[in-house]
Amino acid sequence: MKILHIITGLNDGGAEAVLYRLCTHDHVYQHHVVSLMDAGKYGPMLTEAGVPVTCLNMKQGKVSVRGLWKLWRLIRKLQPDAIQTWMYHADLLGGVTARLAGQRNIVWGNHHTTLDPAESPRSTILVAKACARLSRIVPRRIICCAKKSFEVHAELGYDRARMRVVPNGYDLSIFQQNPTAGLQLRQELELSPTEPVIGFVARFDPQKDHANLLNALSILKAQGDYPKCLLIGTGLDTQTKDLVDEIAVRGLNDDILLLGRRNDIPSVMNALDLHIMSSAFGEAFPNVLSEAMACGTPCVSTDVGDAAAIIGDTGRIVPTRNPQALADAITDLLTERQGPDWEQRREAARRHVSENFSIKRMVESYHETWFS
Repeated sequence: MKILHIITGLNDGGAEAVLYRLCTHDHVYQHHVVSLMDAGKYGPMLTEAGVPVTCLNMKQGKVSVRGLWKLWRLIRKLQPDAIQTWMYHADLLGGVTARLAGQRNIVWGNHHTTLDPAESPRSTILVAKACARLSRIVPRRIICCAKKSFEVHAELGYDRARMRVVPNGYDLSIFQQNPTAGLQLRQELELSPTEPVIGFVARFDPQKDHANLLNALSILKAQGDYPKCLLIGTGLDTQTKDLVDEIAVRGLNDDILLLGRRNDIPSVMNALDLHIMSSAFGEAFPNVLSEAMACGTPCVSTDVGDAAAIIGDTGRIVPTRNPQALADAITDLLTERQGPDWEQRREAARRHVSENFSIKRMVESYHETWFS
């Protein structure tokens, strides 16, 4: 049986990572991925894993009639048993095109939460509202990756009866405790095995609110705490002048290492004592929290999306845009790191992900949604 996935793009992002994991860990069905834009980061990775990828090469924010015609013809040719779309634009364009091509087993995928006009592009909000109107006509089911996403979209007018919550899942053979890998990365970065190290894995984007983390680090420094902070992700390098200037103006040059995008995230998580997520809005089911916890790294996160449910009682949740609360939580856990209960907290973080967010459970939930 064949599953056709239609996604807006394949660049570095949470939904894209979930799509990759789903396709490469599902050994029951055949998968084919269509990107409305280009191959991005995950296209070559999917191809290498044996998953066919078709790119329609539309420009961001522009709909191509030629691209939609190519998609319609591909659907008619493949005759998939289910079509899974990912994110608003793919839900709308892919869903409508699939219906016009004669498909009925269409499942939308929601990976957003808040749609604040002050934060989200107007075009995205308009597409989401259009999807809400069509949610009783186009999709047979709608998958939300987080409970918060379910609630937000139900309030927006999505058909509640068609919606299902399927949390993201993680490969625990990749994301696992590996002290050797963590020590090797510390050596590479000239960090001692014992000094406190925190970090944030995320692209440089207003959603992630790195300024909040920088302000928290300034507070920590003023009170005499000097944890090293690793910033990892697209745009988090010395070429991003705005970021470099923000670090310099706070006097944090010696405290922060900008590592850019890396492909050894499990090693990064094992090198950290704490993973910090400072996001301000828009998160649904943040992958980095579960990835860190699966490696035995406790987390401090702002209260966005399903972060509180992911962390449970293994870390700390703080309000958004509150650097003092973020700094206090970091101090609290770094102090505990010196005590006898730290290993229990690390083991609890790993266990919480293992029991609730395994890749096996996610794949089975997608199967059930596609064909139940």
